[in-house]
Amino acid sequence: MFEQTFKNIDDILHKDAGCGSELDYVEQTSWILFLKYLDDLEKDKATAAELSGKTYTNILEKKFQWAVWAAPKGKDGKIDHHKALTGDDLTDFVNGKLFPYLKKFKTDAESANTIEYKIGEIFSELKNRIQSGYNLREVINRIDELRFRTHAEKHEMSHLYEAKIQNMGNAGRNGGEYYTPRPLITTIVKVVAPKIGDKIYDGAVGSAGFLCEAFDYLKNSKKLSTKETEILQKSTFYGKEKKSLAYIIGIMNMILHGVEAPNIIHTNTLTENLDDIQEKHRYDVVLANPPFGGKERAEVQQNFPIKTGETASLFLQHFIKILKAGGRAGVVIKNTFLSNTDNATVAIRKTLLENCNLHTVLDLPGGTFTGAGVKTVVLFFEKGKPTQKVWFYQLNLDRNLGKTNPLNENDLAEFVALQKTFAESENSWAVKVKDIDQNTFDLSVKNPNKKEEATLRKPQAILEEMKALDEESTEILNSILELL
Repeated sequence: MFEQTFKNIDDILHKDAGCGSELDYVEQTSWILFLKYLDDLEKDKATAAELSGKTYTNILEKKFQWAVWAAPKGKDGKIDHHKALTGDDLTDFVNGKLFPYLKKFKTDAESANTIEYKIGEIFSELKNRIQSGYNLREVINRIDELRFRTHAEKHEMSHLYEAKIQNMGNAGRNGGEYYTPRPLITTIVKVVAPKIGDKIYDGAVGSAGFLCEAFDYLKNSKKLSTKETEILQKSTFYGKEKKSLAYIIGIMNMILHGVEAPNIIHTNTLTENLDDIQEKHRYDVVLANPPFGGKERAEVQQNFPIKTGETASLFLQHFIKILKAGGRAGVVIKNTFLSNTDNATVAIRKTLLENCNLHTVLDLPGGTFTGAGVKTVVLFFEKGKPTQKVWFYQLNLDRNLGKTNPLNENDLAEFVALQKTFAESENSWAVKVKDIDQNTFDLSVKNPNKKEEATLRKPQAILEEMKALDEESTEILNSILELL
């Protein structure tokens, strides 16, 4: 039922002059979903309060509650179309009264980790783009059919929401930055193995895939006590996100997974000076896929000891600094980080190897990220001890990855099994740091266990790489144009 409802909503938004892309569909579905979720949450809290003999005060004033403006019901339980706003009356109410009212919650909230603050922040960051009040009425009616009351309902909804985010990535433009393949995230979380009580951080949170997966991992790791459940809800997951749409999607994704008031802040992580990070700001675990290919302005670079315009290299410095001693990280980065010879990359590699134990590098094939042919690696490291030896695993698949044939968890099963003991195999090997070039710290080591086959590349593979390079060049050019 949920899946069909989402399809129907997309069809309605497709007809609306204010929504032109998959990104708009997700954004507009998100704010209406959020208000419906909030209504169900309030009903659950009111019921719980009643059972324990307490009274519950609603967060929203009566006229702004879902059951009053969005879905007033008759005695038959169906929407009363005499009371339900539609057309211009509905858009005037939403744009002129509802959004300004909800926006005010940000300034009135007690603290940033409350649901009230999240309401205010979400509705400060976006606007209703659905121009037709009749289309908006149709979307509201569809969303009113959805329920978020049981664990099973929330679970199904979170999966569908993930699918929407993935579609947004597949749709091209800049949508791909919101979506890291779920099997890859699951694998990174397994290897880093967070524990209850760890503070887990993603400074480039996007759609919050890493935090959602870590939440699921910890929630299912054992039978949780009430205290442990509260720790997971309130003091485990932290994120920062620069872009408004990604910020909203990230919060919505975490809420649908079961985190009521996600600790996600809308800010540009890279504007923080590394010298200002103190022990109280540090985390036990970093899980992230920072954006790569971007170019940061000179004033942003001043926040870092090693100056570079490459966004991912700045994020990596931030992650190293913000980890506690003994803290663990799994970070996705372009594979050129292992070999680039520019001064900044060499200095960051040296810093990483001297300050952290870079114990594992997972080398991923092109096509891992749908719609982007850029090759990536995952760096797994622990802060506090220098690296003595790096274990490499090269994921060699007997197929090309793409939209119709994406990465799956089985593809990564051998990596997870071998990584436990850093075992050598046809696809894995270890390199001692003392044996690498001490001037460049080049880590792009060829697999010594795999025989090179002198075969010609397939034309399709060459075309895919050319397309990926074109897209990367366009992205870099756009970044430069934005700076001008």
